[in-house]
Amino acid sequence: MRRAAGTLPRVTTTEIREGFLRYFEREGHLRIPSASLIPFEDDPSVLLTIAGMQPLKSYFLGMAEPPAKRMTSSQKCFRTLDIDQVGRTARHLTFFEMLGNFSIGDYFKDDAIRFGFELSTEVLGFDPEQIWITVFEGMDGVPADDEALERWIELGIPRERIQRLGEADNFWKAGPTGPCGPNTELYLDRGPSFGPEGGPVTGTDRFLEFWNLVFMQYDRSEDGSLSTLPARNIDTGAGLERLAAILQGKETVFETDGFRPLIAWAEQATGRTYGTDARADRAMRVLADHGRAMSFLAADGVRPGNEGRDYVLRRIIRRAVSEGASIGLEPSRLPALVDVVAAGYGDAYPELITECSEVADVVGAEAEQFARTLEQGTRLLADVLESSRASGAVTGDDAFRLHDTFGFPLDLTRDAAGEVGLVVDEDGFARLMGEQRDRARAAGRKGRLPDAGKAELLAMRTEPTEFAGYDDLAVTTRISAFERTDGDEALAKLERSPFYAEGGGQVSDRGVITGESGSAEVLDVLRLGDDQVLRLRVTGDLRAGGEVQAVVDSARRHAVQANHTATHVLNWALRTTLGDGVRQAGSYVGPDKLRFDFSHRGRIAPDVLAQIEQMVNERVAEDAPVRATVMARADADALGAVGLFEEKYGERVRVLETGEFSRELCGGTHVARTGEIGPFTIVSEQSTGAATRRIEALTGLAAFTHARERERALAEELVARDERIRRLEAELKRARSGRIDIAAIAAGAERAGTVGVLAAEVEVADMDELLSVSDRVKQAIGTGAAIVLGARAEGKALLVANFDDAAVAAGFSASGMMRDIAPIVGGGGGGKDGMARAGGKDPSHMDDAIARAGELLRRAAGGRHLRLTSGAHEPGLP
Repeated sequence: MRRAAGTLPRVTTTEIREGFLRYFEREGHLRIPSASLIPFEDDPSVLLTIAGMQPLKSYFLGMAEPPAKRMTSSQKCFRTLDIDQVGRTARHLTFFEMLGNFSIGDYFKDDAIRFGFELSTEVLGFDPEQIWITVFEGMDGVPADDEALERWIELGIPRERIQRLGEADNFWKAGPTGPCGPNTELYLDRGPSFGPEGGPVTGTDRFLEFWNLVFMQYDRSEDGSLSTLPARNIDTGAGLERLAAILQGKETVFETDGFRPLIAWAEQATGRTYGTDARADRAMRVLADHGRAMSFLAADGVRPGNEGRDYVLRRIIRRAVSEGASIGLEPSRLPALVDVVAAGYGDAYPELITECSEVADVVGAEAEQFARTLEQGTRLLADVLESSRASGAVTGDDAFRLHDTFGFPLDLTRDAAGEVGLVVDEDGFARLMGEQRDRARAAGRKGRLPDAGKAELLAMRTEPTEFAGYDDLAVTTRISAFERTDGDEALAKLERSPFYAEGGGQVSDRGVITGESGSAEVLDVLRLGDDQVLRLRVTGDLRAGGEVQAVVDSARRHAVQANHTATHVLNWALRTTLGDGVRQAGSYVGPDKLRFDFSHRGRIAPDVLAQIEQMVNERVAEDAPVRATVMARADADALGAVGLFEEKYGERVRVLETGEFSRELCGGTHVARTGEIGPFTIVSEQSTGAATRRIEALTGLAAFTHARERERALAEELVARDERIRRLEAELKRARSGRIDIAAIAAGAERAGTVGVLAAEVEVADMDELLSVSDRVKQAIGTGAAIVLGARAEGKALLVANFDDAAVAAGFSASGMMRDIAPIVGGGGGGKDGMARAGGKDPSHMDDAIARAGELLRRAAGGRHLRLTSGAHEPGLP
């Protein structure tokens, strides 16, 4: 892709991407594939990948070893802040590709700037006379970046085309704290027709930034002070779409080859022509951008939903449907846009092809669902807009009704209102949304039942149930209220109940209730303030007023209690290790595992996590008592009891003391002593959001089973590894044996009559290979072969005597030979007349042993009738 300087090549987006990556591969960079748009779990800072360096943060921060110190990539990126602007401007995008080259403690400013200049002029073909540069002008505590300025001058950029800018433009930082440093940016002067002279400082569209080179050389602490990083890094970013617009001479990215097929599809699907109507152009730009965005998001596993990145996907699909409808696009046509994206980008991102069918289904399902309400909502929206003309504003109530009933995102209502000169009461909308979230949380506290209202009415019929489950797992009681709900399911209240209702992270109990005329399985226990309602699956006949035996599943309860007490011990260990800033942010305590969410910034190092696990197990081994006491809140505060969910506690609180080290406010059930927890093992630690971590752990039998499974998996891995090693060793032996010149060795044999004798040293790895070589040499010599081979391997001497049947018939004995020569190398051995082997600890005398063997073989074959046998013999001879 190298071009003559001074001309702008008409290259495709694919050629730009590939040319960039190949250039840096030639410069020793490892080409790495794009990471997913879903950030790694250890990066809670964003919903989606927003920059090329983001997937590499752990390398830049020294938290992981990079695959190479020099890397280059084209990274998929997504920024949600621009959704509302997409289509309205010529440059805003949600999804984009960021080209970058990265150095982790390798090269720094000199090479980074050289690479930037060479690629811009020699690969991209920009005229050096049109390139402008900005460098950091300095600030308190950080000098101006004269080093970068001088390097640009060395490469031929005149001083007058290098401008200094401040912290907002030319100082990069990962966040309030952490790695940071100055950067230098490359701009292209597009000529007088785009604005006045003056360089990038003018802020006009004439000078277009196309590449940013970041020099990470400082670490900012919490007090704002800067220190020099031990390893300086390079991070660069060049937007592929912007480069394509520049190199293809297009006014907007939507006119480049990467977008043109998407615009053409919209033209064909709607019968409209791009460039003839501003409103239609906007809709087609939305379809082009959102078509790419929805395809890449869904291909990476995002699915439409109501929260987080799932809501982002839902929002862009619905916005594409709405904008498409404005120019006559049927919602059912939208999935076809996925095929266009896959065709254009599948070579670079194969997941678009492999997941194309699934992605089209996801987009189609969401588009169809939204289309069903769009028609009704559109009619309601028209009525709302008409009734709002007098006041000039759409009320928050109307905007919320459109959202809550028809799924209209606020931005769609805002767009429609703006087109007829109206505004939207967004504060009123936000208030109503907040109230809805509060109601949802309240409903969540009341339980998961679809008929929660029935449960509330049932609870109101009688006095609150007395909870007896702290002390008793089986009680005789009466059903105080009962109501069938669906088939064999029912809701019921007991006068006294041993069943714990879900709360404080602890799941509800399971069990059975049994009466004279029927029984029921307890499926769930619904908490209603201080009261509870059971959800049952009934067999036979149960009625209000009937006496029943209520029994908790004791094994399940004990597993839950062990996990609950373990969360308290874990909380203590976390606070002890990480500091009092640790605050519980949620939990799950079930019979299968425990999950503990807590406030903490940054990943917990493996050795610290191991220390925390060890601390918990040490407390378990102490078998400390676990005691619960109800007391005044003031007394609990005086004891230093930690309140995990303070809004749930009144003036009287239940304090759980675990040994002498932990005091927490808790209404859950627990084991009597920490020893009942059993072994404790942490199975995962990860991020759940900004400054929030999650630990999952197992106790008791589950921990033991997990350890056994890990042991089994490790054993299987070791077996597989050993098998691989054996296979590779065998291949190595075969390869080495193949290099041994058998014919040359056999040619050294001396033949006397019908016997051919040979004594020689060969190079092999072990005895097995020596035996194999001896067989091959014997076969090469032919009938009457009597050979002795020696080798030095692994610090030892190896000897083999291998005689064929004819040699043995002539009186040669391999075992007799071995008894004579093995002592020479400090060893011994034996065998039969046809085959014998020996090993010795002194390979330095191998030459003597081979010489002695040759002497004996030659004498025996020389017609002196000396028998190499295992019987009596002359001194020195077998």
